[in-house]
Amino acid sequence: MQRNTLGKTGLEVSPLCVGTSPLANMAHYGYDVDDERALATVEAVFDSEVNFLDTANGYGEDGLAERRVGAAIRRRSGLPEGFVLQTKVDADPATGDYSGDRVRASVEESLERLGVDRLPILALHDPEFMKQDGFARGGALEALVALRDEGVADHLAVAAGDIAVTERYLATGEFDVVLNHNRFTLLNRDAQGLFEQARADGLGVLNAAPYGGGMLAKGPAAQPKYCYSERDGAFQASAVAMAAACERAGVPLAAAALQFSVRSPLVDSTVVGVSKPERVRQTLDLLTVEIPEALWEELETLVPQTRI
Repeated sequence: MQRNTLGKTGLEVSPLCVGTSPLANMAHYGYDVDDERALATVEAVFDSEVNFLDTANGYGEDGLAERRVGAAIRRRSGLPEGFVLQTKVDADPATGDYSGDRVRASVEESLERLGVDRLPILALHDPEFMKQDGFARGGALEALVALRDEGVADHLAVAAGDIAVTERYLATGEFDVVLNHNRFTLLNRDAQGLFEQARADGLGVLNAAPYGGGMLAKGPAAQPKYCYSERDGAFQASAVAMAAACERAGVPLAAAALQFSVRSPLVDSTVVGVSKPERVRQTLDLLTVEIPEALWEELETLVPQTRI
């Protein structure tokens, strides 16, 4: 598999990054994954062409996703050579504290769970939900910069949905990578401007959730929600029309959704969550599906003119 340079970080990453939130038994997924299946899933990533894994302190109770990733790393006696591991700091799950002290505590928890002493990329996760001012003295931003300067993390990222909040953090010049989710897909282009500016500034760009929470993988009939919420009639109609166009072309909707992101010159790596070992190969196989240019042109005419 090809490798893309992740902006100014210089890191060489696969165009596919596997996300681990589905391994954390989080309620919005509607299913649980047992320990052995979770470890087998992470090991399937290690055995594949993918060299990039994304997790977070707040994925699951007591950092379940990180604990499972760490167990898989230990079972393999370390990460594969050239593998890039990214995690994210999160607010305290009990109190909502997102102070500078909490950022440091979050990183300490993550390092212990993962069994590593440093991170190639450390992300500020969901800052739009902070109770505190992340820019204040002693706040989250100051703590993250200090952790990077101390050598705990090589590069900092902002991982969020809210575009305006993301732009405020990127404007500080302290971040080398941006991750946005659900807002650059077949059905939604809200993050295009953000990604264009990030590319112009030399930042690495990670696009997460290309399936919109499942609608563009299972189809709108099976999954009527986009980004975990019901959408208006125009949005639903576009999703149905896109699914029909793909069916006529003999192309899986999921293949078009994934390749939309991977083929974009704005995106260095696309983050896709998986919950079973076999999903790793199935996802990679979607990248090999041939999609005619005529289908891309038709899908572009079906993009709804709505924001999420």
